[in-house]
Amino acid sequence: MKPQSLCIFFLLHFFALLCTAASEHEAPGTGGTIVFTTLGRSNYAWDIYTLPTSDPPSPSNELRVTDGESVNFNGHFPSTSPSSVLSLLHNRSLIRTPGPQAPPPLQLVYVTERNGMPNIYYDALYYGAPGSTRSRSALEVPVRLQAPLLGLEESKNRVSMKDRPSLSGENLIYVSTHEDPGEPRTSWAAVYSTHLGTGLTRRLTPSGIADFSPAVSPSGVWTAVASYGKEGWGGEVEELSTDIYVFLTRDGTHRVKVVEHGGWPCWVDDSTLYFHRRSEDQWISVYKATFPKDKPFSTELVTIQRVTPPGLHAFTPATSPGNHKFVAVATRRPNSSFRHIELFDTVKNEFTELTRHVSPTTHHLNPFISPDSARVGYHKCRGESNGAKATQLLLENVKSPVPNLSLFRMYGSFPSFSPAGDRIAYVDFPGVYVVNRDGSNLRQVFHLNAFGSAWDPVRKGIVYTSAGPEFSSVSTEVDIVSINVDDVEQSNYRRLTIDGKNNAFPSPSPDGKRIVFRSGRSGHKNLYIMDAIEGETSWIERLTDGPWTDTMCNWSPDGDWIAFSSDRHDPGSGSFELYMIHPNGTGLRRLLRSGSSGRVNHPSFRPDGKLLVFTTDYGGISAEPISNPHHYQPYGEIFTMKLDGSDMKRLTHNSYEDGTPTWAPLYINPVDVEWPRKGECAFEDCHWLNEMPGRGIKLVGPWGLAKPQCGVF
Repeated sequence: MKPQSLCIFFLLHFFALLCTAASEHEAPGTGGTIVFTTLGRSNYAWDIYTLPTSDPPSPSNELRVTDGESVNFNGHFPSTSPSSVLSLLHNRSLIRTPGPQAPPPLQLVYVTERNGMPNIYYDALYYGAPGSTRSRSALEVPVRLQAPLLGLEESKNRVSMKDRPSLSGENLIYVSTHEDPGEPRTSWAAVYSTHLGTGLTRRLTPSGIADFSPAVSPSGVWTAVASYGKEGWGGEVEELSTDIYVFLTRDGTHRVKVVEHGGWPCWVDDSTLYFHRRSEDQWISVYKATFPKDKPFSTELVTIQRVTPPGLHAFTPATSPGNHKFVAVATRRPNSSFRHIELFDTVKNEFTELTRHVSPTTHHLNPFISPDSARVGYHKCRGESNGAKATQLLLENVKSPVPNLSLFRMYGSFPSFSPAGDRIAYVDFPGVYVVNRDGSNLRQVFHLNAFGSAWDPVRKGIVYTSAGPEFSSVSTEVDIVSINVDDVEQSNYRRLTIDGKNNAFPSPSPDGKRIVFRSGRSGHKNLYIMDAIEGETSWIERLTDGPWTDTMCNWSPDGDWIAFSSDRHDPGSGSFELYMIHPNGTGLRRLLRSGSSGRVNHPSFRPDGKLLVFTTDYGGISAEPISNPHHYQPYGEIFTMKLDGSDMKRLTHNSYEDGTPTWAPLYINPVDVEWPRKGECAFEDCHWLNEMPGRGIKLVGPWGLAKPQCGVF
């Protein structure tokens, strides 16, 4: 008898997925299609796994808990009984449990990215239910009851990032980014409580404040978070200098700072919590905070004790109610390039390695422990041997918050569409590739290191790019080349600049006669215009002039404007804002102020010229970077704006780095596009965890360096 799979979805969830899309050949109108890149995200084939805490770890007793298809992470084992959870769910008349003789299920609440958007799901897994066998394969595919916990939110077309959920009684506590604080470079991350029965949602984080990594105490009375408080995020991209705050779970009141400098809190009981911080010796370690049971929370009354010793990084701790014997942690050891899950005995002060014995060359992230302390969970790359899905997408549909606008995450960087919209050029370091929009006929058309891509609007098959090293000084040899992608000969490109002084980001005029680009030939990166066919040997003229950086330029479809990023408001500060200028050098104006040290990069005009899409850190940071794989800049979302600087809309919500957006020349239906390229789950751990304090050790990961998208080349 085949194992059953019971999946429960809200009716409103289906209505959202069945909405009618416009024809691919329809004019963009008020919508259109945007394609962008998320650093490394196409390789995040994550599932949640679990190991027993008392048995010797081995591949035979590791279980995959999630579905093997979606991107699943940041789990939580709830203590609420399955019957209580199921009684609260909508459409519960449709739910069929395996029966009274079935053993108690393994329950899981977790974040999942599926159907184009993040959500929080509840799974009840009945291992060894009637009808299954005792075989290993039967344990791998249990009877599964599954339901989205925020279905009502989806029906409102509310797109937001979700993070670190936990179930407390009848309420789901989690992070969401759906409310705009109204200030540039300010995080949208806040903690919310949603009642599973009514859908009533309450914001627990004060207005204007951002909270990360919530943890609910065993009694459910208190919630602890990592937060900057009123000071806000200052641009940190590694270990955050947040503090630990505590407030009442029921309404967010009685909020008080309890620990200076700490992140990722977790409770043992209502007077004891663990957290991580970078120690004075520069090792990231786990600490314990103990509070008097009969007095109010405060930083003055807390007792703080270092738990894990120096000599390794230990972080993202996990505990279970009343368990004063051990904690689970993620570690980076000097003798390993991989992040692993270990148990630390708080009585004997000893580590027990878990995941290294199961999959030694795989990263494992963000442990969590079952209420009875019997199991530890975590997420990692899934493998094909257990039936997990390995298909990779060329274009991944991402739920758009704007009607008639489709949004896709693409494999590769710097995507651009051919004028007919049938082909896509992109960069996969090193080299430039072209692929049909349906995923067929993938070819490498330029073999040298390059960045950026733009199609000639008139001459068929001509793609412009920047050949040379990225992230380089003004004098580094980088040149604009034109590539004939339909010429199968190796000499299919032509060099258009000849001085080699960091010439980059070419964008052709709509008539195909001119190219605007960035060059460092004067000693500063400014904008220039040259002949599109013969290059600067025919003619060249300077468009901007000053001791600053103007870069990432894009020519408007009507030819009247050139949009670009610049630090001219504060040269050398690292802060980039969005500007526009006429091709004759007049009409300079700033469209968007990015906030202190903020960045607005990679602008691109919509085909009708009425909107710009760009990437920016306007929305701040959304999660603790240490809880994710490596991102050079663990922020950067896709926004659009009108040319007068009004009507700015945030399109993407995640804790990754979204960048290099572009418009398609036609509307593309919001459906995933697969291609024959084999999927491979692989990602790098945070590079700054490779540094081992006091030992002169800097470990190098097993994969080549990924390239940042939002930063300045």
